[in-house]
Amino acid sequence: MFVSLPPSAGAATMGDMLRRIVHVVFDGFQLLDLAGPADVFATAGLLARPGGYRVEVAAGRAGPVAANTGIRVEATTALADVGGEIDTLIVSGGLSVRRHLGDPELAAQLRRISGLARRTASVCNGALLLAEAGLLAGRRATTHWLAAGELARRYPDVTVDADRIHQRDGDVWTSAGVTAGIDLALALVADDHGARLAHDVARGLVVYLHRPGGQSQFSAAMTAPASPDGTMRELQAYIDGNPGADLSVPALARRTGLSERHFARVFTERVGTPPGRYVERSRAEAARRLLETTDHPLDRIARETGIGAPETLFRVFRRLWRVAPGEYRRRFTMS
Repeated sequence: MFVSLPPSAGAATMGDMLRRIVHVVFDGFQLLDLAGPADVFATAGLLARPGGYRVEVAAGRAGPVAANTGIRVEATTALADVGGEIDTLIVSGGLSVRRHLGDPELAAQLRRISGLARRTASVCNGALLLAEAGLLAGRRATTHWLAAGELARRYPDVTVDADRIHQRDGDVWTSAGVTAGIDLALALVADDHGARLAHDVARGLVVYLHRPGGQSQFSAAMTAPASPDGTMRELQAYIDGNPGADLSVPALARRTGLSERHFARVFTERVGTPPGRYVERSRAEAARRLLETTDHPLDRIARETGIGAPETLFRVFRRLWRVAPGEYRRRFTMS
C-alpha cells in the first residue's frame, strides 16, 4: 500500500502563513509516529484561521519509504536538500532506529536541519536519533518506556524522565511511545495557538488533550530485575509471590539469617533498590494485576496485597503511576 501525505488543509490559500513541519522518516519507521501528529496538524489547519501547518516528509532519499507495517510513504524531500526556514523538525521512532544510530550522515543532517528550525522534536525512540546527533546533550528528555534505559545508558549527558508523556526543554521536545506523538503534537499546537484550539483539535480526534497519568501506567512490571545473588533472588521471588505476608525488614532479615542492618545493606547492593521500596513496588504490581483481572473492591485488593487501606493504595498509585486505582481499572480491566 502506498500513501502520499498532502499538505495540511488550507495550503492552497494560506501560502507562507503556514507553519512548515519537516517530519523525518526512515525504513522501518513507526507509521503512527508520522500519521498521528500529521492528523493533529491537519485538523488544526482546518480550525486555525489564519495559520495552519504544512507537513513535509523527508528521508535519506526522496521517494517511497516503507514503514514498519509495510505501508510506503512518499518522502518528498531528501534530507540533504532540506533548506530554508523551518518551524518544526520532527523525527519519528520505530523498531529500526538502532540500525540507524551508527549513520554519521543521518546524524549530521539532523544537526544541520535542527539549526534551521525554530524547534526540534522526536516521537517515541526517535529521541535516540536526536541524542546521537548531539541535540539532547545537557537536556531533559523522554522516550518510549522500553527505550528509556537505553537512552540513559548510551547518552549519560541526557537526563531521562521515563514517565513523561512528553517533555519540553527549551526549543527541544520529546515524547513517549507511539500514540504519545499525538499528545506531543497537541502540545505544539497549544504552544502555537493556545489551549482552546488544541482542545478543539483533541475533541475532533476523540483523544485526551492532557492524558491522565504518566506512561509508566502502560509499562511492564516496575520491580527490579532478579539479582544474580541466589539468596537475594530467592527472596525477591518470595516477596513477589507473597505480597500479603509480613515483608518488614526484620522479617526478611530473619529469612536470610542476617542482621537487619547487614541485610538492608546487602539487599540494596545486590538488588539495586532498598528492601522497603522493593516491597512497596512489588505490592503495587500485585494490586495492579488484581485491578486488571478481578472485580475485587479496592479495600480487598489493598488488604490482600499487604498495602493495607484503600487510602494507602490510592497514594501509592498516584505516586507511582499518577493515576487513581479506580481510573486505572476503568482503562485496563480485562473483565
